[in-house]
Amino acid sequence: MPSATRVSRLSLLPASLLSLLVAAPTASAADSWTLAPLGGDRPSVYAEGAPGAVLRDTVSVTNPGGRPLSVRLTGTGVRVAFAETRVRVPARTRADVPFTVTVPPGTGPGDRAGTIVARDGEGRTATVGVRLRAVGPALSALTVEHVAVHGDRISYELVNRGTTALVPTLAVRADGVLGRRVLDRAPRTLPVRLPPGERLRLDEPWPDRPALDAVDVRLTVTASGGAHATAGTSARFVPWAAMTGTGAGAAAVSATAVAVRRRRRRTPQFASSVEQIRSTHQGQAGAVR
Repeated sequence: MPSATRVSRLSLLPASLLSLLVAAPTASAADSWTLAPLGGDRPSVYAEGAPGAVLRDTVSVTNPGGRPLSVRLTGTGVRVAFAETRVRVPARTRADVPFTVTVPPGTGPGDRAGTIVARDGEGRTATVGVRLRAVGPALSALTVEHVAVHGDRISYELVNRGTTALVPTLAVRADGVLGRRVLDRAPRTLPVRLPPGERLRLDEPWPDRPALDAVDVRLTVTASGGAHATAGTSARFVPWAAMTGTGAGAAAVSATAVAVRRRRRRTPQFASSVEQIRSTHQGQAGAVR
């Protein structure tokens, strides 16, 4: 890409030089004005730089006709700034218009496509493609956050903390207080694509969750490039409608609490969860009496 220390104003070339570039005008010369990158017979503009870089180039508007031409320049898809957005090109003259392309700050490595468009007063247009490549180290980083159990669903958020787009893989596991694994889903690829910096809220169905248990739920996410993260939460399941006022319900809660005490390898958090279930049930049973 041609570079310059500053963006200069457009320059005009006289007809004597245009004769080397274009054919003699015809009756339809008013329709044959062109837009192209300056020099090198390039079909499009290519720019490459690190995030935040401002890159410079020039496009040429050639008017081979016998009357002046006025065009308006715009850019789409990428951030383009022109030295002049409205350009008047005398007859049989070429106008060179400097412009800059900015690589968005914070963007990850990869290609982006854009277009420079010139439009005259009669609605005719000409375009030049812009290919912008952001360069820099590729970093694959992912976190799973805000895990929660709501009824028969597990909700969570995925956040892309790196510089490359990620397609995450999810594995789900839940262990009950009795030591049995109540949920074990092997890693599977999620049908999402997470751009850098993007946060996405998802949920996982759990229709066969236990009716009575205190569980530890853990989610593990991975992605290409070595991204890996885990997060979890605890939840209690109690069938209050079926247990209120029944001796069977109290016995089930008591048996669960005893099992927790006997499993020394279990954390105090689970024992506390079951004790809370038990005390809550006893309070509700007393109220029924």
